[in-house]
Amino acid sequence: MTGETKFEKLLEPYHIGKVQTRNRMVKTAAGMFYQKDEYVSDVQKGFFEALAKGGVGLLCVDSPTIDYPQSLMFPIQFRIDDDKYIKGFSELTGVIHKHGCPAFLQLYHCGAWMKKETYGLPPVSASNISISSDVYGPTSEHASKDVPRPLTITEIEDLVDKFASATVRAQKAGFDGVEINAGSNHLLAAFLSPLWNKRQDAYGGSLENRARFLLAIIQEIRKRVGRDFPICALINGVEVGGGGRGMSLAEGQELARMLEAAGVDAIHIRFYWYGYDISVLTPEIVFYPEPHIPLKDFPKEPDWSHKGAGANMSVAAEIKKAVSIPVIAGGRMDPELGEEALRQGRVDLVGFCRRLMADPELPNKVISGKMDDIVPCLGCLQCMSGVFTPVRCRVNAAMGREYEYTFKEAAKKKKVLVAGGGPAGMEAARVAALRGHEVSLYDKETELGGLMNTVGQLRGVEFEDQPTLIDYFSRQITKLGVKINLGKEVTPSLVAEIKPDVVILATGGVPALPDIPGIKGSNVVAGPDRYYSPGDYLKLLGKRVVIIGGAIQGCELAEVLVRQGKQVTIVNTAAEMGEGMAREIRARLLWWLTQKGVAMMPGVRYEAITDKGLTITTGAGKRQTIEADTVVISLPLAANKDLLAKLEGNVPEVYAIGDGAEPGLMMDAINDGARIAHAI
Repeated sequence: MTGETKFEKLLEPYHIGKVQTRNRMVKTAAGMFYQKDEYVSDVQKGFFEALAKGGVGLLCVDSPTIDYPQSLMFPIQFRIDDDKYIKGFSELTGVIHKHGCPAFLQLYHCGAWMKKETYGLPPVSASNISISSDVYGPTSEHASKDVPRPLTITEIEDLVDKFASATVRAQKAGFDGVEINAGSNHLLAAFLSPLWNKRQDAYGGSLENRARFLLAIIQEIRKRVGRDFPICALINGVEVGGGGRGMSLAEGQELARMLEAAGVDAIHIRFYWYGYDISVLTPEIVFYPEPHIPLKDFPKEPDWSHKGAGANMSVAAEIKKAVSIPVIAGGRMDPELGEEALRQGRVDLVGFCRRLMADPELPNKVISGKMDDIVPCLGCLQCMSGVFTPVRCRVNAAMGREYEYTFKEAAKKKKVLVAGGGPAGMEAARVAALRGHEVSLYDKETELGGLMNTVGQLRGVEFEDQPTLIDYFSRQITKLGVKINLGKEVTPSLVAEIKPDVVILATGGVPALPDIPGIKGSNVVAGPDRYYSPGDYLKLLGKRVVIIGGAIQGCELAEVLVRQGKQVTIVNTAAEMGEGMAREIRARLLWWLTQKGVAMMPGVRYEAITDKGLTITTGAGKRQTIEADTVVISLPLAANKDLLAKLEGNVPEVYAIGDGAEPGLMMDAINDGARIAHAI
């Protein structure tokens, strides 16, 4: 079955107002932090051009500030509050339109998310309720704790003008439409919500009053840009978890009708869960490591049948019943779920974000039926782990480097030997082969994947399916003609026999052992490695386990051991736990470990390991022994440069990458492999 028939609805052209989309896949807006000094940058142009070239139906560019500096959620956002920014946006729409893709610009005001420390201004909102208050519940750790100042009516009217003026600039810059973000818990959503809006004037109370601000913006935009310039409104279709005090689904439907009457051409739907704001964007996270409440007590409006993926679809379906304009929804969607939602009539267009970051060519691959060639998004949330820093993707090293990593054919074809079949080695082999080099890959193990195999088997695939990435790499390097040699270790004599032009060493790191008396005791075990099956590894551990190391390695191991019924303590010399973890995943995991009775002790000094356990000195200066049957060393690996030293000077080019060069995360290893392969 070809992509055209299997995904008949997903690949149909559609429309928003008079703008026709190439298909029903929409790249939804997400803050990427790629701008340069408030202006559109070449990095942004490269990122969006790759998406346009990849075949997506419609691109929505992330949100520049319309009210500097009051609407800045982060200090590095770009701007559209002055005509001087139009030129940069024109260049951006030019590279998008070059590939036949329409583009919308999302506009929003962050409201209560602004931090006073950024510009010395208090945040503003509908009422004086802060993001971090009990009304909002526990939100992202980067949320503002400042109490916002309610906007005056004069300020509201001024912002109506600023939204409309920004839309005019977007139109002049060549955008095909705009999306007004009135969802999540930003400024416009705070006005719409009865839980956040406690005003006693014409902008508070009834839904008609709460919607007055948003509707005034829509009406003013229409007045200035005419009827043919599309407007999409992003709203919370329902607000759940607030004890019935938030916007109901019936109100969401009525709001949608109001927006259609005001001249909106499409509605983008999300649900909002008070206290779990990240679930707006990544609904699957509420299942990690386990649901925080029993599934039977989850809000009924979202669709939880796919453990978060597609959770917005049931809400969108109810909103769709109330309007005749197109309805958009996303949330961890894949092509199969998107096609299903379209065939069921739940939505008209399907939002994709992280999967298109992982592989901007996903739409073209769906069209051509090359589903096995799609780079799998692992849902690791590394793309959301940074604040004030450019977004990176674990599996797509080219993201944010699109103009740098262009897969140019190598000027000189070389014989390349890659030692190591982990993520760094497989990416190096893939990219080198794509550039026309003759590539051979060797690994002393009998299967590809390196440490990913052990980690994937220990942690399972329910939340982060690492084996799918191994399968993807294996298929790609096989198709590209890479000669794969498993069960054969690379040695200086093998290199001398093969006589390669380039050797890329991706042999991984070696266990790092801290200098602690007793470190070689019989009750000390290294962290998981690829030389043990998960079952054999777990048999090495007693009931009571102390994990030395509280970074990502130790915390994820603790999760595995707790599930196996172990009594776990994590100790760490650093002041915080979870270094290297995606921000939201770290917060969920540390909360879960606490609930499971795991003692976490940061800021300690290791004194000795004895047959009784581990003796430490706490940050407060107290010396104590943590009784344990097994002490596990779960620290970041150390570099392994033994083979590099033996080969340097004996081959024309030799490079060490990944953990073998400088231990880091999987994202770093894959990036390292791509970097070297593009350079040779």
